[in-house]
Amino acid sequence: MNTSLNAARRAEDLEAAQREVADVLVVGGGVTGAGVALDAASRGLKTVLLEAHDLAFGTSRWSSKLVHGGLRYLAKGDVRLAHESAVERGILMTRTAPHLTRTLPMLFPLHGTAGHFVMSGFRAGNALRIAARTPADVLPGPRRVSRHEALALVPGLDAGKLTGGLLSYDGQLVDDARLVVALARTAAGHGAKVITRAKVVTLQGDGAEARDTLTGTSFTVRARAVINATGVWAGTLAPVPLRPSRGSHLVLDAGSAGITATALTIPVPGERNRYAFLLPQGNGRAHLGLTDEPVDEIPDVPVVPESDVDFLLATASLVLQRNLTREDVIGSYAGLRPLLRAEGTTADLSRHHAVLRASNGVITIVGGKLTTYRKMAADAVNATNLTQIPCRTEDIRLVDDRPAPTTPIAPGVTEADVVHAVRHEGALDVDDVLDRRTRIGLVPSDREKAAPEIAKLLTDA
Repeated sequence: MNTSLNAARRAEDLEAAQREVADVLVVGGGVTGAGVALDAASRGLKTVLLEAHDLAFGTSRWSSKLVHGGLRYLAKGDVRLAHESAVERGILMTRTAPHLTRTLPMLFPLHGTAGHFVMSGFRAGNALRIAARTPADVLPGPRRVSRHEALALVPGLDAGKLTGGLLSYDGQLVDDARLVVALARTAAGHGAKVITRAKVVTLQGDGAEARDTLTGTSFTVRARAVINATGVWAGTLAPVPLRPSRGSHLVLDAGSAGITATALTIPVPGERNRYAFLLPQGNGRAHLGLTDEPVDEIPDVPVVPESDVDFLLATASLVLQRNLTREDVIGSYAGLRPLLRAEGTTADLSRHHAVLRASNGVITIVGGKLTTYRKMAADAVNATNLTQIPCRTEDIRLVDDRPAPTTPIAPGVTEADVVHAVRHEGALDVDDVLDRRTRIGLVPSDREKAAPEIAKLLTDA
C-alpha cells in the first residue's frame, strides 16, 4: 500500500484522472474532503480528490486543535450532536489516530464561587465519555483541585484571586493540518488519486472542469458522483445556505503566559456557556482563542482583526497574574466555520452537518465540525448510492511514519521533517512546508528565519 504523496505521483494521478471515469470525484482537500476520499476509496470506489491549493490550506489548519467531546452542545440541549461528538472523539483517540492525538487536561479556575453548575456540566460530559466507551485511562473523569494544585497545573494564574479549580479532560490533536495530510495519504494508500493545485472552475453532477495552477493547463475529470466538500467556499460551486463565522487565535510563548501542559478554560464575562481557551502546544507555544463573529467576505487566508486581539488578551488577563499585551503576541491565525444559515447569532448556530443535492446532481457536504469529519464523510458517500459496502473508516488506522529527528531548523522541526514532507506528504513548495506540513509559519519571525534553509532542502530533496 503506497501512501506517499509527491510531485511525481501527482503527475501520474493527474494524467490518469483525465483518462478514466471515477466513481467519486471529491472537491476540497480539507479534513472533510480528505475524509470523504478515504471513506470512498476504502469501500472500493475509484476516487479522485481535487484541491485548488494544498492539503489543509483552508479552515482545517485554523482550528483550536481540540477533539471535542460535545459538552458545549449538551449544555444547549443537543444530546444527539453531543453524543456523536463524544463517539467520534473516542474513535480518533483510541482507534484511528491515537498517534495524532493526546489527552489534554483543562483547568477551570474558581474565584470565590463553588462551581457546582460547571462541575455538573463536566460530570455530564464524563457520562458522554462513558456512553461513547472511551476508557478512563484515555480521558479521566473530572475532579475538584485545591488552590495549590491549580497553581501547580497553571503557574501563570493570578494566585490572589484563586480559591481552587475544576480539572477536566478532552482530546487535542498534535496538529490539525497533520491529521488532514494523514487522511489524504491513507486515502492514497487505498487507491485514491489526490491532486493538489487543481482549481475547479465548473462543477456538474458528472464531473468538473479544472485548471492545473502549476502549468495553467485546463483539464476535465468525469465521475459517476461528485461531492463538494469545500467548506466555507461550497457556495462558489453549488447553491448552499451558509452563514460563516470567524474564530481567531493568538500565538503566545507558553512560558511567558505561564502555561505548561494544562490548558486553561476562561469564562467570557457577561456571557453564558462561552469561554476562551489558553491551549498548550507541543513546541513551547500556546494558542489563545477563540472568537465567534459573523463574516460576509470569505478570503483564502483570513486575518485576525484588531478587535479580536483586544478581546482575547483582555479575557485571558482576567485570570492571569500578569496582563497580556500585544508584545506577548508572536503570531495569530483565524479560521472560518462553514455554519448553515439559520436565525440567531453565529455562536448559537447548530454544528450539525447537512448533505445537500443540487439540481445538477452535485452533492454538497457542509456544516459540522472537525471532530465529526468521519461521520460527515460517511454520510456524503452514502448519498452517492454507488455501493452497498458500509463505511469502514472506523477501523482504519491513519498513516503516520514520522522520520527520526535530525538537525533542528525551528522549534519541534528538523531537516528530516522537511525532506519527508516533500518525498511523502505532498509538499510542493516552501509555503507547503512552512504553513501546513509544519506550523513554523504561525510565528512570522520563525518563518523568516527558517524559509531559506527549507528552500535549500527542497531543492536537494
